Amino acid sequence: MATFSIENFGCRATEPDAAAIRRELIAGGFAHSAEHTRADVVVLNTCTVTAAADSQSREAIRKIHRANPSAKIIVTGCYAQRVPEELAALEGVSWVVGNSHQAQIPGVIREMIQSTGGTSAAPNFIPLARLEDEPMSLARGPAKILTGDIFAQADVQILSSGLADTDRTRPILKIQDGCNNRCSYCVIPFVRGRSRSLPPGAVVEEVARLVAAGVKEIVLSGINLGTYGRDLAPRVELASVVRRILDETALEQLRLSSIEPQDVTEDFVALAASSARIAPHFHVPLQSGSDRILRAMHRWYRAEHYAERMQIIHRYLADAAIGADVIVGFPGETEDDFQATVDFIERLPFTYLHVFSFSERPGTGAARLGERVVHNLIRERARYLRALGEKKSAEFRASLAGRNVRALTLGRSTDQWTEALTGNYLKVRVRGRHSANEWCEVIVPAGRNDVAEISAPPLPLSPIETATAAYS
Repeated sequence: MATFSIENFGCRATEPDAAAIRRELIAGGFAHSAEHTRADVVVLNTCTVTAAADSQSREAIRKIHRANPSAKIIVTGCYAQRVPEELAALEGVSWVVGNSHQAQIPGVIREMIQSTGGTSAAPNFIPLARLEDEPMSLARGPAKILTGDIFAQADVQILSSGLADTDRTRPILKIQDGCNNRCSYCVIPFVRGRSRSLPPGAVVEEVARLVAAGVKEIVLSGINLGTYGRDLAPRVELASVVRRILDETALEQLRLSSIEPQDVTEDFVALAASSARIAPHFHVPLQSGSDRILRAMHRWYRAEHYAERMQIIHRYLADAAIGADVIVGFPGETEDDFQATVDFIERLPFTYLHVFSFSERPGTGAARLGERVVHNLIRERARYLRALGEKKSAEFRASLAGRNVRALTLGRSTDQWTEALTGNYLKVRVRGRHSANEWCEVIVPAGRNDVAEISAPPLPLSPIETATAAYS
């Protein structure tokens, strides 16, 4: 029986893609290997959001090929969709499959095995012979390319991570893909296509399936999650599918991934505050606190508009986690622009930051802008903002120290402690070794690495509870 391994790069939205590929291969009769060195086929699901992400993927290809030169390497994901020829030229790569054709990866593997004289117990796979009309071509090297127009994609598969890995909790359920925005720094719309949504009935069915398998928390995810349902007929709102999940399933906790500021409406925040089954956690990309830079980024909001949305969250859920993405070093960013971002972050109730150094992406509007910020200055500004983010995180933890909160145990543990996550996104170390995916009531410790005491036996939240969130 042929074996395969998968390595995933990038954001949370790519994890369900890799999980779906893994499930299809296992269902087709192939054996999953946790080690690239023991696999006949290695699938790399790449990211291309930054130049560093591209470099990481190339280095992984070289490393895998050196360690296992006989393995067939298939490269897929966003980097493969953007510049397939670049990846096809790398030594060791057998196929490059774009996001547009990820569903054909099982067929690609079957063809490779058959062409080398191997056998496969994979009767459910579609042979590539049925793909005669696809835009497939040979690269300059031995690798083949299978890709096409990502904007022709019309639907979204049910894609959820979890259950494939026994130590994994909090599976990610991707219910939306693609993006209709055109932020000047971002290449993702060009490699993911237009916004498209999984029908709400299918979302509810998948949630119910995961709950039946023992899952206690699910993270709803998407490339632009807040636009969920706008492409469906009739149109559906994200709030509507959230209500259906609460009403029609026994899921104990629902968490939302990143949502754009314009989608953080008062009605939506009120919905999140109305049920203790929705984690009090909002991740809202900011990118800059300077209106001038936001305009150059083609972000439609301005700093004060963003601030109003954050105050809505804080008013309804005073102890909610509020995170943000911030880009430093965007072309033309002056010291005044950077200071505006610093001042803005300092005065708002953020609990953590994800800080990114600007990375030029070919084909984007920002790539054509002048006034580049020098690398050393970008690095210095990024370091300053990361320190500020750590300070905000420490202040948030200190404000909750001594409080009783509910947390879900994760997979990481030692003989002394087990890592757990609270609804408002605090990681705590719970005393003792516990199985993953268990609820426990803990007293929040003052320090990030302090060990928390269990204050009560693990008690699941009633699936029908709709009281105000426990942290309000």
